[in-house]
Amino acid sequence: MKLTERLRKIAEYIPHGSKVADIGTDHGFIPVYLIENKISAYVIASDLNEGSLSKAVKEVEKRNLQSLIDTRLGNGLNVLSPGEVDIVVIAGIGGISITKILDEGKNIAKTIKKFIFQPMRDSADLRKYLIENGYKICDEELVKENQKYYEIIVAEHGRQKVKNHIYYEVGEKLLQKRHPLLEEFLQYKIDKMKKIISKLPGSNEKRKQLEEKVKKFEVLINGLEMPSNSFHNG
Repeated sequence: MKLTERLRKIAEYIPHGSKVADIGTDHGFIPVYLIENKISAYVIASDLNEGSLSKAVKEVEKRNLQSLIDTRLGNGLNVLSPGEVDIVVIAGIGGISITKILDEGKNIAKTIKKFIFQPMRDSADLRKYLIENGYKICDEELVKENQKYYEIIVAEHGRQKVKNHIYYEVGEKLLQKRHPLLEEFLQYKIDKMKKIISKLPGSNEKRKQLEEKVKKFEVLINGLEMPSNSFHNG
């Protein structure tokens, strides 16, 4: 099984020997990859959608991995028992949907050691939820695939303070590591906001908010262009 760059980066965060649940597995590519590469000995592949899960079931059966990959139909973390897995992957859905999964499955979530999220949108909402609900963001990654940017957020239980609200919009870990894709990702976001601004009337409140956000993003870009010893997170 060869993964796309986005899925491969997700898999890189999974320690060898972990028991993993891939929530919203779709085709089941991550579970198959983890088993075939001997990263995990046991994986649960679940999906809310019967049609999507059937794709994973076919992939698992084709590779004769039924004894190592347990396919389950169900909603979010409710398909799991407490302590059944160490790692949970939730990729390819919106950040707000991820927060709902965590909220509705709190009793299971508290037994999970590590979470790997890849929100398709609303990453700021997801970061804010994590910080405000007893999680800490351990690492972040950016991937560009087919001219699209994907954010990967790795979280564990713990406490974390956010020095600046801009870090909900742009992961602080990405700034700390001066991620090679970060500058163009920030510019992409600025260009997108400017397009929206150009269509809004001058006195519009949303326009003012977006203009303020653009200024903050431009400050971040300027910080990335400075020598590393003069760049500060604040």
